[in-house]
Amino acid sequence: MIEPFKMGYTAVGGLGIFILGMKYLSDSLQMLSGGMIRKAISSVTTNRFLAVFVGLFVTTFVQSSSITTVMVVGLTNAGLMELTQAIGVILGANIGTTITGWILAVKVGKYGLLLIALGIFPMLFSKNDRISASTKVIVALGMIFFGLEIMSGAFKPLRSDEGFMNLMLALDAKTLLSILGCVAIGCLMTMIIQSSSAMLGITIALATTGAIPLYTAIALVMGENIGTTITAQFAAIGGTISARRAAVAHSIFNVLGVLIIISIFSFYVTMIETFVPGASGFVDAEGNRPYIAAHIAMAHTFFNVTATLVMLPFLNHLARLVVRLLPDRKEATKEGLKYIGAPGTIPVAMGIPMVYEELKRMQGRVHKALKHSGSFLQPGMKKRNKFKRKVAALEEETDIMQHEITSFVVTLMQAGNASKSQSDRAYSYVRAADELESIADYADSLCGYMLRLEKHEAGFSDDAWAAIHGYQREVFGFFSLVCKAFQNQDATTTEQIYDEASRLNDLADEIRKAHLKRMKDGSCGALSALTFSDMAVALRRIKNHTVNLHEAVFDEAS
Repeated sequence: MIEPFKMGYTAVGGLGIFILGMKYLSDSLQMLSGGMIRKAISSVTTNRFLAVFVGLFVTTFVQSSSITTVMVVGLTNAGLMELTQAIGVILGANIGTTITGWILAVKVGKYGLLLIALGIFPMLFSKNDRISASTKVIVALGMIFFGLEIMSGAFKPLRSDEGFMNLMLALDAKTLLSILGCVAIGCLMTMIIQSSSAMLGITIALATTGAIPLYTAIALVMGENIGTTITAQFAAIGGTISARRAAVAHSIFNVLGVLIIISIFSFYVTMIETFVPGASGFVDAEGNRPYIAAHIAMAHTFFNVTATLVMLPFLNHLARLVVRLLPDRKEATKEGLKYIGAPGTIPVAMGIPMVYEELKRMQGRVHKALKHSGSFLQPGMKKRNKFKRKVAALEEETDIMQHEITSFVVTLMQAGNASKSQSDRAYSYVRAADELESIADYADSLCGYMLRLEKHEAGFSDDAWAAIHGYQREVFGFFSLVCKAFQNQDATTTEQIYDEASRLNDLADEIRKAHLKRMKDGSCGALSALTFSDMAVALRRIKNHTVNLHEAVFDEAS
């Protein structure tokens, strides 16, 4: 007799352990991969075969096609990946995600607790990040197998329940209507759970206990292939037209593939039965079907591999189709983060390098602000007001970027799966963003001080103007030197930077002494004296924040 409440909480509990195991597996493999994920993604060229291989490789490592497709959408949104490249990586991700099915098909469910026991203590108490991550893989696999075992046990009573079996007769995937019904259920459930791997686990658990036949299981898996595309659609919301096209291409590819399989569904299932050893309907002494999981995994893999091989020659046609479906429109430019998306969907190993790319873009904005403020300080220059407007706009933009970088990093770190070195690196980038934002503030302040002089029709002596302009050029050159090291990730110039900072300190002291002398001589009015002092202080603080910027980026690395 079925006890609905007991079966419900047992199945949900098993699913929870399964999903947590998948998350642990993804997190630990990302940590073990180091920079390989970022290097693999950045290696993608116009070679479509390489793009597919990279998608397969990354998805195998992170154990989630959703994570890979979200990263691809983010890179496409940033303009770092062309549409055809993005489609190639997504096709590879579709193949990579089939690894999960084969992991679940391995009949070691009863050893799940043993794997957890072997790995839990080194995972919790080891101070070595790699040992901790490696044993976390063992614990994760144990949780996956144990969770699947619990779900299978919870679903066993369904095979003898008359109501459920009547429902399965209606959804036996033997007619077109029932096939479409199963596909719709698989798609909807995957959208709700937001994990095709979890839904695949449920499907295998139901099939292993005999609650559903192979036909129904394969139809559900086809629906799961469509449902998993919803994650990329969510990631593309608010993104560029290229990002939305990549997400739509993912959906079109999966939907077309499923429609083709539906048209030959009976033949397809028979072919899978022929390929895989052992009859899917074989029942062992315990009443389970030991071979059906391998049949489901094969159906999943064969579908994605074949669909990818068939689609590869037509990637450009698919790209043109989505361009036609989503034509270019004039969009209002939205400044802010360009290289990174929602932190909850990006793994730490990929998120931190993306923050660095965003910092380099922010540094470029600050460089322009300093250059324009220097131009604004030139009294005789034509169209000076345009420089003031540009500085103000850049200062406002860096405020937004600093706020969003900080929010992104904090949310990324709260996921709790970052190593100490990754955490240190991430928060050093937050400090770097603070320093850049402060430099932009002082660049804007310099323009404000110049406007104060003009408003009161005041000015400086020739010596004072020469001193301010000279020091501004020196500070701007110093910032450019630091940014050169920053862009190239080269810390070899650290000693040179400290020497230059010391020289600028001495130069600032000389300028201050000369200014005090002019004040004593009476050759400088009160307002002019105050404004000169404010400008000199602002430039000196720009120099200080520039030194801090270098330390934020390179001190942690050393």
